[in-house]
Amino acid sequence: MTAQPEAPRTPAVPNDRAALAAYVDHTLLKPEATAADIATLVEEGAALGVFSVCVSPSFVSLAVEVAAGRLAVATVCGFPSGKHMGDVKAFEAARAVSDDADEIDMVIDVGIARTGRFDAVEADIAAVRAAVPNDRVLKVIIESAALTDEQIVGACKAAQAAGADFVKTSTGFHPAGGASVHAVSLMARTVGAAGGGRLGVKASGGIRDLDAALSMIEAGATRLGLSSTASVLNGFDRNAGEPPTPSTDTY
Repeated sequence: MTAQPEAPRTPAVPNDRAALAAYVDHTLLKPEATAADIATLVEEGAALGVFSVCVSPSFVSLAVEVAAGRLAVATVCGFPSGKHMGDVKAFEAARAVSDDADEIDMVIDVGIARTGRFDAVEADIAAVRAAVPNDRVLKVIIESAALTDEQIVGACKAAQAAGADFVKTSTGFHPAGGASVHAVSLMARTVGAAGGGRLGVKASGGIRDLDAALSMIEAGATRLGLSSTASVLNGFDRNAGEPPTPSTDTY
């Protein structure tokens, strides 16, 4: 298993490709993805120098095998709706851990958060945390675009109380949208370094260019979920007036 670093206390805005790549979970969660697509994703991620790849649960073992310790492997549970019972999410997380996933990104029941039942949100997260050993990272997807500021704060505090390691903006599949600078900043001030908290903040969903990626880190993101990783990193080449590195994105 790849060792997990602590979340940066005060994220430094990257000024080159390698520094930004270290923030990235290179992601492919499309339902039509094949084993060949996942093998390509892992090789892309290794070549780009990303922190991890994020894949669907059925592909964890394959991704771990192809990665061969070169990068971490993350997966999801309760994805993408979060409308699963807590014990089902916990079972899914435990299975992913048994398949050697380094990180688990779970989805809360957003409807419960929208009704202000943050004790129930905390219990849902705690069930998954109990199934994920402390040497594995647990990220909590709150679907921030579907929540009010008050609900974002409540969900983040529930994640912290339940022992999560990160809060994450979005699945990337919700019609309300993905990450926003405002949500990331609010999450960081609530439970992240900006507010003296201990949780990392992952910005994910709709981050497709360099400016968007850097703005998320400036707002307090300590990890980025990207599918167009090569295109984002190529922004450094374009800004320098150099020919961009060919993108290998195929999804």
